[in-house]
Amino acid sequence: MTKESLTRPDSPVSPSEFRQSLGNMEASATPVKIILGSSSMPRRKILAEMGYEFSVMAADIDEKSIRKEKPEDLVMAIAEAKADAIISKLQITDSQLGNVEQTILIVADTVVVYEGVIREKPSSREEARRFIKDYSGGQCATVGSVLVTNLKTGFRKGEWDRVEIQFHEIPDEVIEKLIEEGIVLNVAGGLIIEHSLILPYVKQVVGAMDSVMGLPKAVTEKLIKEAL
Repeated sequence: MTKESLTRPDSPVSPSEFRQSLGNMEASATPVKIILGSSSMPRRKILAEMGYEFSVMAADIDEKSIRKEKPEDLVMAIAEAKADAIISKLQITDSQLGNVEQTILIVADTVVVYEGVIREKPSSREEARRFIKDYSGGQCATVGSVLVTNLKTGFRKGEWDRVEIQFHEIPDEVIEKLIEEGIVLNVAGGLIIEHSLILPYVKQVVGAMDSVMGLPKAVTEKLIKEAL
């Protein structure tokens, strides 16, 4: 509703209705603080592309201590643990945060699934090399979760997303360059298909690229809207 429609209505408006309209305008203008619970650069980039301003806080949890048989259950459980860890940090540093303003916490987790086996971050260069060699000429999938919590209302909801990826043959020299760079050691399954070295060998992606990168835009946007 515009200011003009409030001051010059087409039909009579009672004082109570007028005050309610003003209240709705003020409520809609209430700022919302967003915290991205991840130190991942791709996730930061994706959330920024979505048009949000946000701060970043890492969870610093032992993800290896959380075990589930199904990848969907695992990524949701890790996301829950990340959210709980960050909320605990916030309560220590600013116990009144939830009472002051609307604050949305977004956390996410991603694993790679290859031949039914869950793959997280490689534990060594050798494991990263083996992972990428396995993908060469074959396929794998990413399973990623997004969990959104409204720290003011207590609302919390999460969803997961799956993307299938097919590869052409990846030359050994390309694999070695990726290993030498070391970036693949910091991502689930050693998989970073947006990298300029690996992208030419991606045959097909069935699903959203942003999901593979760690933060599916459609799911994230949907959950933020529901949380508000």
